[in-house]
Amino acid sequence: MKDVSVGRDQFVQVTQEAPAPPRPRIAFGLPADPRAFLGRDRELRQILDAATVGPGRVVSIRAIDGMPGVGKTTLALHAAHLLADRFPDGRYMVELHAHTPGQPAADPSEVLAGLLIELGIDPRNLPDSLVGRRDLWRDRLADRKVLVILDDAADHAQITPLLPSGAECLTLITSRRRLVALDDAVPLPLDVLDPDTAATLFTNLAHRELTGSDRGAVAEIVRLCGYLPLAIVLLAGRLAHHPTWTVTGLATDFVATRDRLAHLHGGHREVRAAFDMSYHDLPPHHARLLRYLGVYPGPDIDVDAAAALADIPTGTALTALDALYTDHLIEETRPGRYRLHDLVGEYARTLADTDPPEPAGNTVAVDRLLDYYQATATAANRWVARRPTPTTDTPPPEPPGPVRDFDGEVAALSWLRVERANLLACLAHAVTDDPPHTVALTNALSGLLDRDGPWTLAAELYGRALTTARRTTDRLGEATTLTNLGLVRANTADYAEATDLHQRAQALYREIGNRLGEATTLTNLGNVRERTGDYAEANDLYQRAQALFWELGNRLGEASTLTNLGNVRMYTGDYGQATDLYQRAQALYREIGNRLGEATTLNNLGLMRENTGDYAQATDLYQRAQALYREIGNRLGEATTLNSLGNVRERTGNYAQATDLHQQALTLHRELGHRLGEASTLTNLGNVREKTGDYAQATDLQQQALTLHREIGNRFGEAAALTSLGLVRERTGDYAQATDLQQQALTLHRELGDRFGEAAALTNLGLVREKTGDYAQATDLHQQALTLFRELGNRLGEASTLTNLGNVRMYTGDYAQATDLQQQALILFREIGHRFGEAEVLNAIGTMLLETDQPGQALDRFTGAAEAARAINSQHEQARALEGTARCRVALGAPDTAVVELREAVEIYRRLAVPEAAAAAAYLATLDDPNPPPQQ
Repeated sequence: MKDVSVGRDQFVQVTQEAPAPPRPRIAFGLPADPRAFLGRDRELRQILDAATVGPGRVVSIRAIDGMPGVGKTTLALHAAHLLADRFPDGRYMVELHAHTPGQPAADPSEVLAGLLIELGIDPRNLPDSLVGRRDLWRDRLADRKVLVILDDAADHAQITPLLPSGAECLTLITSRRRLVALDDAVPLPLDVLDPDTAATLFTNLAHRELTGSDRGAVAEIVRLCGYLPLAIVLLAGRLAHHPTWTVTGLATDFVATRDRLAHLHGGHREVRAAFDMSYHDLPPHHARLLRYLGVYPGPDIDVDAAAALADIPTGTALTALDALYTDHLIEETRPGRYRLHDLVGEYARTLADTDPPEPAGNTVAVDRLLDYYQATATAANRWVARRPTPTTDTPPPEPPGPVRDFDGEVAALSWLRVERANLLACLAHAVTDDPPHTVALTNALSGLLDRDGPWTLAAELYGRALTTARRTTDRLGEATTLTNLGLVRANTADYAEATDLHQRAQALYREIGNRLGEATTLTNLGNVRERTGDYAEANDLYQRAQALFWELGNRLGEASTLTNLGNVRMYTGDYGQATDLYQRAQALYREIGNRLGEATTLNNLGLMRENTGDYAQATDLYQRAQALYREIGNRLGEATTLNSLGNVRERTGNYAQATDLHQQALTLHRELGHRLGEASTLTNLGNVREKTGDYAQATDLQQQALTLHREIGNRFGEAAALTSLGLVRERTGDYAQATDLQQQALTLHRELGDRFGEAAALTNLGLVREKTGDYAQATDLHQQALTLFRELGNRLGEASTLTNLGNVRMYTGDYAQATDLQQQALILFREIGHRFGEAEVLNAIGTMLLETDQPGQALDRFTGAAEAARAINSQHEQARALEGTARCRVALGAPDTAVVELREAVEIYRRLAVPEAAAAAAYLATLDDPNPPPQQ
């Protein structure tokens, strides 16, 4: 105490406190570096790089956001410890408690008070206002190197006052929310761990030595944890503290449990509690949508489906989805598409069960969703289906909200493919809980299943729908499902079953008076007859279908039937009529905007040109079809055209390019899981190998194709593979095996009722008999084939068989009859415009004339063959013609010209790597040639 003067001779006593001792400054308050830190290399590198920018850099703020338990705090702490030496003036961690159970979010004014006191500010000198404390905090850090972690932040309003402004400071923020309003922060979103890192984390924390079976169990455990670090840490900790537990036992229990979240707890930490804190922060309408998402059957969802599910406008749904995304309660898999993390999904399902989002219950919401998907898939299927879909006169129920409007096939097919997994998940739900949707939704996927398969899945889905249709007396649905199942059976060459299914569908359509359905089944029955070679019956069925489609004004059905009629005309050799029908179909497809149909007709026109030997035009048409398939994203069609182009290259002798094209097709078919296409492409590759004399590889490829056809139950493909294997055996001189294989193919074709295949098999057996010198049997077999081809109206088959019969007559010395038969074949080939056949026959006639000492006439035939071969770029037939002309020149006394032509032939043979090269080169060596070609 002391006296203080307050006036003349006046004093008062005052008490004076002693000065306060200096407050200790706290500069380093980080918790320990997390020992279990793994992975996060990319994110960690971004944080470390932010601290290594040179002098004068702007304030660095990194906002680490992610779902509850993803490891945000762990990353921030680990990075802070790695950067400790770069921030010598202070390293602080501030817990903001946005999601701490039982504790309110931290007030920024109080947080600043604590921070300023840690800096050594006397509490008595703290400003009273938030702004004053903020300014003092920034002032004290202005020229310091300080690192601050703001952990579990609520929003930008809580964070902004706490941000240091010094140029040498680094701030790391962790938040469950995406801090979109924090302008100066660089976002660093954190995803779950990758599978390998997740498995390593679990193993390290469980403190177990893993056996072989344990590794698989760990992989399953972390997968079921959704690769979420908190879930993995908690489950591994439980295992570590239960020495009697085994890894495989824990995995078995975790797989079997119906409440995985109940297993994910430890001490004060619990996954469910972490989710609870985020959920309770949501506004009511956002919380309601999260509960709706809990009953959603599919793996991801878009705005339209969410609007239907929750019965809200799409704008409202978009706002709510974006808010849930901002809060890391849903993930955005691609623009406009969202999914729930597995554990969040389980949490949302539990919420929906205990607190349904609407009074009527969850079933009503799912019914709305199924109505939406059914209506939208049906709209898409109108563009995608190859055939018209019969409908009832009764309009379907109004879907909730607007149905997506597709402006064309590309958009419709794209939507179906994006939604495929969701549609299948909805079907699985409907079969169990909502039968009325099962039939219609299944048949609404017919176009997608037809294009993308797999057909085993399609058959399973149609089988379930058929059972449901019968149980619910849905006769139209039953007929449509029978139709679609029949198409699957036809695709797998089960023609008897396909016919039965289509006939049953036809009877049902007639009973209910559905003429569109009747027209469709007539078309489908025609397809079966066409595939089995009964062209007359197929033509009649198509004509009847066309008349019905025309009466109904159904242009898609009309275009499809015109295409089918064109196929029949092509197979019977009436190429002019076939061209007209294809072009009419193409025009219709273009008018109605069906680009798949347009591509199909282009491909068919290409096949017809290929069959006539017009390979340049065939190539152009195939390439145009390929471009269309690529534009509409039809990879199966693209693979088909690659095979078609490969076949053209094979026919023109460009075996290297043929191989490359078939390999591309094979890759596509395998990526698509289209085993029928894979098997057919293996056959094509085997054919190329056989042409080049690589019989071992050809055998292996054909054997692979045969195995695949048998596995998928495609007996038609099995017969084709047996035929190709038989041809390889014939080329290698194994005539007994060749006969057996061709006989098996013949039996299969007859069992299938495939008369065209039967005729082809008879032809191949006849060729084997030729090689063994059994000309009588060969003649009989070729005659049987000729009869069948004529009955079928297949002029190309007829011409080829006449050629074979002519060869037999030549081998037996009956040159007059041989010449007559070859001339008949030549006339037919020319009438149908088949230049390849023309070149082949002219070469055969030239060979026969040369052997009967008529080199002048032979030269004329070989010259004609060379011209025809050049016109279609058939290098193999061109080389044969050149060799023939060379032999004629020698016989006519012009060896010099012969050498030039023979050298060209040998070069082509060698380029093609075909067996004829050796014999031609040996003959060339016998001529007086001073510059023989080098041997290869």
